[in-house]
Amino acid sequence: MLTVFLDLLGLGIVIPIAAPLLLTPGEGMLPPDYGTGARAIVLGFLLGIYSLAQFFGAPVLGALADRHGRRKILLLSLAGTAAGYLLFAEGIARQDILLCFFSRLLDGFTGGNISIAYAAIADITDEENRAKNFGLIGMSFGLGFILGPFIGGVLANPAIISWFNLATPYWFAAGLGVVNMFVLILFFPETLQQRKTRKVSLLTGMRNIRNAFAQKRLRAIFLTVFLVTFGFDFFTQFFQVFLIGKFSFSPTDIANLFGYIGLWLVLTQGLFMRPLNKRFSSESIVAWTILLLAIVFPFLLWPARSWWIYVIVPFIALFSGITTPNLTAIISMQVPSEEQGSILGMRQSMQALAMAGPPIIAGFITGININLPILSAAVCTVAGWIVFVTLFRKPKSPPGAGGY
Repeated sequence: MLTVFLDLLGLGIVIPIAAPLLLTPGEGMLPPDYGTGARAIVLGFLLGIYSLAQFFGAPVLGALADRHGRRKILLLSLAGTAAGYLLFAEGIARQDILLCFFSRLLDGFTGGNISIAYAAIADITDEENRAKNFGLIGMSFGLGFILGPFIGGVLANPAIISWFNLATPYWFAAGLGVVNMFVLILFFPETLQQRKTRKVSLLTGMRNIRNAFAQKRLRAIFLTVFLVTFGFDFFTQFFQVFLIGKFSFSPTDIANLFGYIGLWLVLTQGLFMRPLNKRFSSESIVAWTILLLAIVFPFLLWPARSWWIYVIVPFIALFSGITTPNLTAIISMQVPSEEQGSILGMRQSMQALAMAGPPIIAGFITGININLPILSAAVCTVAGWIVFVTLFRKPKSPPGAGGY
């Protein structure tokens, strides 16, 4: 939990920065004659390339974690994350957009931190408590998002300290990555008891997608994960652009809003997850929360005043915060313990593929209408709900339950 918290704290710190960095001509990252549409397209590719790299890297890390243990591979992943932040900060300092792209590639390829953390939780958790304990990871995620964006907004504001700028949050996040590595070395025990040798290949991600859809018991749940993630990423990746375009949000405004969303994620995990999972199965829960999430998205387009956004986003945090750990628990319960790293790496690969497309697509369609990414989020999430309620069937008995 501490590892995930520190990792997400670093991620939260840099969330408010990317959109203002590229959409503001005065920052010098792109030629001054680039219009808003062209800048949005470049931003979309910058955000999407991280997930594309993660698509290839996540299953490699998952297989390596099954072979060499969670601890070593998580340490490697954190080192890549810290290096990625350092390179991005240097790219801002040099106004070198290509270096920023390379840093996102590196961070994306090594960015399997949460997937490996899920596998470690699965190693030491029985089926009954798995969704609840995955919810603890979600709570750590939310805590990082409460503090991270707020810290990022402060560190990017030169009115507070004169030498603060948009690169400062990345330097700080890189330092957190190093701290996280030391925490891992000192306090994180190896959780994998039975290691399994798997072939490691850059094409594993493509094979995982093929295998996920080839197996009847995995096809529906992975298609659900793909569509829900695809939809949700239209919101998460380009919500900053919407806020800047419609309400003229500053980096500090964006930071405060994302911190507020993180607060609701924590409240969701702390107040609702365990009571819900005691009374209902993960399958019953997500059948409702996916639909409710899709219904809430269009409400973001209605307000003419920005304060209404603060009324709407708690519902997005609530329904997404409940959906994600329960979907992960459903996936985890499909395989025995020695295959947890691989199937959760497969999940991460599926999510990464789903996350690569929305920012790129949003970069193009934002130039047509700034509301289209939010509408796309709703449509894709509804499609995921339809797939889940019509195609997914829970196994009659859990496979390989004896290893947990």
